[in-house]
Amino acid sequence: MEIAFSRLDERVAKFTLSGVSTSFANTFRRAMISEVPTLAIEDIRIYDNTSVLFDEMLAHRLGLIPLRTDLKRYKPRSECSCEGVGCPICTATYTLSVEGPRTVYSNDLIPQDPDAAPAEEKIPIIDLARDQKVVLEAYAIVGTGKEHAKWQATTACGYKNYPEIIIDERCDGCGMCVDECPRGVLEAEQGKVRVIEGRQEFCSLCRLCERACLAGGIGAEAAIHIDAAPNRFIFVVEGDGSMPVREIIERALQYIQKSSDDLADVMNEITGEGTE
Repeated sequence: MEIAFSRLDERVAKFTLSGVSTSFANTFRRAMISEVPTLAIEDIRIYDNTSVLFDEMLAHRLGLIPLRTDLKRYKPRSECSCEGVGCPICTATYTLSVEGPRTVYSNDLIPQDPDAAPAEEKIPIIDLARDQKVVLEAYAIVGTGKEHAKWQATTACGYKNYPEIIIDERCDGCGMCVDECPRGVLEAEQGKVRVIEGRQEFCSLCRLCERACLAGGIGAEAAIHIDAAPNRFIFVVEGDGSMPVREIIERALQYIQKSSDDLADVMNEITGEGTE
């Protein structure tokens, strides 16, 4: 397996994954979406709410606010020594006390631990009119996206097969395929058509260039051939700010490795029992 990054920053990663099957690529995608733990608000104690929102709607909005997550600092409650009661090791505490008229934003949610603050400061929560107010305490815990979408570390995560573009010797450089390509992948030069350097991965596999080539009367078979590489994929991953996208990728791979090791251990146990 090989990973080559074309972009990697705090929130967005784009990379090519080579030498794996489609099944592994999809497992990797699903692990990044649903198996990377993050903090999200789970419990709320509301002391005063005279806004236009019901308590349940307000709680739902707060739960969807991405929170910065340091997994070296916080553990899931199932692994905590407090046995789910709630302590600083497994629970992040927040307070919110706002009175209108004004808009309540995510930065009005004051964390007890500054390192677990909301990932974005200006996420609107509710508009308060004059004499309306909200006073509450919120408690965030570690969970995964397979439990609820509020624990997903990614806002977008997908892949496509890497496109293979082959132009054979029968190409006469008419340029009809160049004009038809919606992604600007091809260009005509010196009587031949070629792929523009660095643009191949932008091909959407629509095959409009093949149809244009056939329409040009070159013969019964197009001179340009588009296919999808069976073991090479282009991934785009966008994080929600709860953790760097690099950590999302690493933790997803660690989850796959651990799951594979656990399965191997179970299979060894079954094999051992069967030989006795």
